[in-house]
Amino acid sequence: MKHSQDQGKSRIDPDPVIEAYKKHIDGTLIRENLRLTVDQRFQQLMELQRFAEELQKAGRKARQKQ
Repeated sequence: MKHSQDQGKSRIDPDPVIEAYKKHIDGTLIRENLRLTVDQRFQQLMELQRFAEELQKAGRKARQKQ
């Protein structure tokens, strides 16, 4: 990383790899999540885990019918 002086403040030039990945990140989702309390985030995580378990069960059931 290159360091340059910008009006007396040091600045780090952006990493092109990080910048490429940032193009595909939805900042609105990050901001929305950060507005939640820790408890609300854990609730969402647990709901996501329950959903993943339901999908796994459905996949196993579908494979057994074949």
